[in-house]
Amino acid sequence: MAADEPLVLGIETSCDETGVGIVRGTTLLADAVASSVDTHARFGGVVPEIASRAHLEAMVPTIERALREAGVSARDLDGIAVTSGPGLAGALLVGVSAAKAYAYALNKPLYGVNHLASHICVDQLEHGPLPEPTMALLVSGGHSSLLLAPDITSDVRPLGATIDDAAGEAFDKIARVLSLGFPGGPVIDRLAKEGDPKAIAFPRGLTGPRDAPYDFSFSGLKTSVARWIEAKRAAGEEVPVRDVAASFQEAVVDVLTRKAVRACKDEGVDHLMIGGGVAANSRLRALAQERCERAGIRLRVPRPGLCTDNGAMVAALGAEMVARNRRPSDLELSADSSLPVTVPHVPGAAHGHGHAHSHDHVHEISKDNLYS
Repeated sequence: MAADEPLVLGIETSCDETGVGIVRGTTLLADAVASSVDTHARFGGVVPEIASRAHLEAMVPTIERALREAGVSARDLDGIAVTSGPGLAGALLVGVSAAKAYAYALNKPLYGVNHLASHICVDQLEHGPLPEPTMALLVSGGHSSLLLAPDITSDVRPLGATIDDAAGEAFDKIARVLSLGFPGGPVIDRLAKEGDPKAIAFPRGLTGPRDAPYDFSFSGLKTSVARWIEAKRAAGEEVPVRDVAASFQEAVVDVLTRKAVRACKDEGVDHLMIGGGVAANSRLRALAQERCERAGIRLRVPRPGLCTDNGAMVAALGAEMVARNRRPSDLELSADSSLPVTVPHVPGAAHGHGHAHSHDHVHEISKDNLYS
């Protein structure tokens, strides 16, 4: 870790995790997370209004905790990065507003970055600089995507995406049908280890010869599993929960890994990065490793704590923006719930540098009070 590498704070509020990370270059200094998942569990899913309120309450304490953990002052920062999209509009707005306030008060450059590109960039904190191009399989509650990134700061190309239910959504919905609670991913992963993945032949969506080779669809699988469970219950039979969990999980990870390895071969890329919350799934990691080794592809998967939403991933992409002299965002940066993955970050106007110097005098006293 060199002292001249950019020191960047990242803020992530796209869903139900208030994440604040601090990195210097590609070295992680702090990763503070405040989760509201327990609050949402009562409702069986994320409630946007509750998520936004939780972010609002957690924001300042989480930022202060990250600064303490990193052993740095806010004044030491070289930039502030924030997820500006995609995600829940209200939740994103809390993070973007906080980042703009800190950037303005500290007179630091602001970088509005893409949530999905951040999930790719976080791997730099564990396995070093990303190869160029990088092939990435992103699997989370809202996204299942295959992306080719020649330059993570400016050139991310979608090869395939979810056309209905993403992998994470399917895990949550099947867990609900089985009365396993929310979120569904961890509990299904755990139960599947005690079940037989070949017990039930559930369908593999979009794997036919005429189907889009890199797109994903888990809606049909979800419906098939739900109907199988309902038929068992209607017949008065006990549902073999562990076998259902294992067979369902196998159907999901089989499709994900098969398409990812095919994309690597087709594009001539000799490595694969897997990110997003579902990348914490133990069976996905194991099958991906097995298939990548067979195909001569190097697999890069961050540790589970960096796969779920966190501020470290946002800080990692922000540090890369600073290192490559990408133009900062303006203070007019807004939250964009449908920000396309082809926009890794939202640059400001060419003449602006993310600062409103003409108004600096208005808050000079409050700045001194906050950061003296």
